[in-house]
Amino acid sequence: MTSRPLSYQKIFVFWLPLASTWFMMSVEGPFLAALVARSADPMVNLAAFGVAFAFAIIIESPVIMLMSASTALVKDAHSFVALRNFSRWLSGFVTLVQLFVVQPFVFNAIARFMDLPPDVSELTHGGLVILLPWPAAIAYRRFRQGLLIRHNQTNRVAYGTMIRLVAMSVTAFMAFGLFRLPGAYVGALALSVAVISEALASRVMTQAIVADFVALPHSFERGEVHRLPEIIRFYWPLALTSFVALSIQPMVTFFMGQARFPLESLAVLPVIHGLTFIFRAIGLSYLEVVIALLGPRREHFRRLLIFAGWLAVVSTTGLAVMTFTQMTDVWFRQISGLSLSMTLFALPAARILTIFPVLSVALHLLRAVLVHAHRPRSITSATVLEVILVGIVLMVTVHVLDFVGAVAASVAILIGRVFGVAWLVLPCLEVLQSQSSDDVAPTKVD
Repeated sequence: MTSRPLSYQKIFVFWLPLASTWFMMSVEGPFLAALVARSADPMVNLAAFGVAFAFAIIIESPVIMLMSASTALVKDAHSFVALRNFSRWLSGFVTLVQLFVVQPFVFNAIARFMDLPPDVSELTHGGLVILLPWPAAIAYRRFRQGLLIRHNQTNRVAYGTMIRLVAMSVTAFMAFGLFRLPGAYVGALALSVAVISEALASRVMTQAIVADFVALPHSFERGEVHRLPEIIRFYWPLALTSFVALSIQPMVTFFMGQARFPLESLAVLPVIHGLTFIFRAIGLSYLEVVIALLGPRREHFRRLLIFAGWLAVVSTTGLAVMTFTQMTDVWFRQISGLSLSMTLFALPAARILTIFPVLSVALHLLRAVLVHAHRPRSITSATVLEVILVGIVLMVTVHVLDFVGAVAASVAILIGRVFGVAWLVLPCLEVLQSQSSDDVAPTKVD
């Protein structure tokens, strides 16, 4: 039986709250970087904040895909309890990892290996300590937000992000204006309070959904993933994918310490990342949309592909406007607080990444099809290829071609992503050409 056609209006209505959520989250980095840039000793604090955030991101990477897993797998009380227990175990594990990393003897060894300047190292360590609640809060809210997405309540995901932004802004202004904390600490504290607030809001907004699961404990469909061993088999390639993908950021940070103009490169990377993330977020927001709306036999792929094409055009055009017009002065100097010399330093690296939003949309469309078909290992292999290429290009551009650090980072990230996307095309085509539904986890559009 074929499900009724999926309209572009329905895709847009379903996607818009998730896009607004990612857009609001993308504002966090630039907002905090702008505050840090206006603190005492801005270059050192910007560098420390960027490095601390890179550490936090790589440590919490295994929990990133909990939202996709929750969207795809949680359909009844059994699968809910199994994934909830799994997420608790996972969040506890990553928190212990971060607690281990912030031990002085461990962190100092890592900082020496990365050639971090002493003042940057000290601020980075303090920021990472402040970010200790980050991984558990991220795990909890992503698991709960997946429930909202599966039940067509994407607007509530956006409401939770609004709460997160308010909590972040209030905390940042208080830490910056009243307590005069170092800029790196301001950013870390604001992020920690923000994600804790969003996690609590997600719990409140999913109470009714959880109550329905408890009321109907035996509603799971035949063959569904609802036991812990099955969840682990499904999830570990996704967790590995996130870990490998997010290892790019600390890898880039490491090579920046060995490149020309290391401190300047470390200082502008958070600003460049914040700008590109605003437009890459459009692609990130599309992952769960495709998983939820693709249809039991992937019958809605054509319309989702056309919609993705428009997203790619809009996002790349937006980034091009910000990097090739007078908006560069508005973004880098007026909003981000960089000096004229630092703006001129950052601009070439930012322009190299102009087409990155197209690749972001394509990547998450392809990933969604493979997650929907329960073929996450293809995603992992593509990510491994991407990271290997980023490392190789960084080695060549930094040690052979002697590029400026920020430019080397942008070139490496772009080349790695191009090949990472290309690697997914063939397995995705194989899934789409298959008419069998045996390997597909049916999803309900209504």
